[in-house]
Amino acid sequence: METIYIDRLFILNFICDYLILLGSARVCGVLLRRVRYSMASLFGAAYAVVSVLPGFAFLTLLPIKLASGVLMALIAFAREPKFWRCAAVFFAVSAVFGGTLWALSVQGGGMQNAVYLPVSMPVLVLGFGIIYAALSIVFRRTAKSTGKTVHTVVIGFCGQSVTLRALYDSGNCLYDPMTGSQVLIAGAEQLAPLFGERAKDLSPTELITLYAGKMRLIPYSAVGTQSGLLPAFRPDSLTVDSKAREDILVAISPTAVSGDGFDCII
Repeated sequence: METIYIDRLFILNFICDYLILLGSARVCGVLLRRVRYSMASLFGAAYAVVSVLPGFAFLTLLPIKLASGVLMALIAFAREPKFWRCAAVFFAVSAVFGGTLWALSVQGGGMQNAVYLPVSMPVLVLGFGIIYAALSIVFRRTAKSTGKTVHTVVIGFCGQSVTLRALYDSGNCLYDPMTGSQVLIAGAEQLAPLFGERAKDLSPTELITLYAGKMRLIPYSAVGTQSGLLPAFRPDSLTVDSKAREDILVAISPTAVSGDGFDCII
């Protein structure tokens, strides 16, 4: 008879679920909501524990497993505009991650019918890193091949507002390293109504000084070796197609990023 340690089962499932949710969010490029991922992971770990208790074997049936997975996705990604894409990525990452850990367990002499897999933490983290990197390449290349769409964005800041046409570019990987927020990039000329014409002639450092407490620098890198810092601010209000968004920062580019039919990139 196999001995099951409830505490190990709970901890292992919590860690795996959290890594899978975090990796799915990273692949989808959404704002990281770590508290929600922790709540979803707690649910997944509790489900795993209850499913091995006497009288609860029915929880291991495939329909119930799928339902619990959807519920985890709802807890983690319910606030995302593209929920079903996030949910699909979550199931894909779960399948690949689980299969990889199973193979590692069997290769290491683990029990093939074990309830939990005897995989060490270094192997767990290494396996997740490899899978996450592979999936990131696949999903991002797929995203770049899809059509790009233009949205109407209204930005409010310091009592002023400006309406821009934002190109949704899946290749824009710029995000705020402090909060994980998505970043909209616009040229100083397009944002001049918020700051006045003099903003075009101010350096990033001067902008930071002028709007102390409201603006900060975020790092960026472009194609090749070009990299640096962009002044960015959290707007007082921002809507995308009339839908309020609080998870987007606005970065000021020294050069224009506009093109045919759009004024900025998101």
